[in-house]
Amino acid sequence: MADIQIDPTLGPVVARTGDERAILEAFLDFHRSVVLRKARGLTDADATRRLVPSATTLAGLVKHLAVIERNWFPILLDPAPGDRFPTSEEDAAASFALAEGETLESVVEAYEAACARSREVAARFPLDHVVGQPQLGEVSLRWILVHMIEETARHAGHADILRELTDGETGAV
Repeated sequence: MADIQIDPTLGPVVARTGDERAILEAFLDFHRSVVLRKARGLTDADATRRLVPSATTLAGLVKHLAVIERNWFPILLDPAPGDRFPTSEEDAAASFALAEGETLESVVEAYEAACARSREVAARFPLDHVVGQPQLGEVSLRWILVHMIEETARHAGHADILRELTDGETGAV
């Protein structure tokens, strides 16, 4: 076999012969990193500028993904007293809105912390671990990981478009 050069930032490529968990985690981490790369180097004004008819902004996407990380990992798998999984459309819409004083830097830091916490929580359970989810019934950690890959990849695509509309930057890495 020829000597193949693999970009180490492409986790899914590096994990291509790993076990199921390694592959799922590599894909999720790859899409998480794409979102962060799309946010880096922007000003607060650029990251909060509305470029599409909806209220979606790049900073809002990052904030939303931090909320989603907390919902699907700590709140479902390791809830603290009083934690509840949000189920309303209002909860979802609010997760995209920056509060007074929030900056791109602060939402990026919150997202990085949420991802680290998600990894920590998920690592304690096997893929077959099942928990109740208020809208779906029982879900496994495997299902949560696949759902989070889908959710994060979808929003990474949105971030691609918003970044290209902001300054012309394209590409995943």
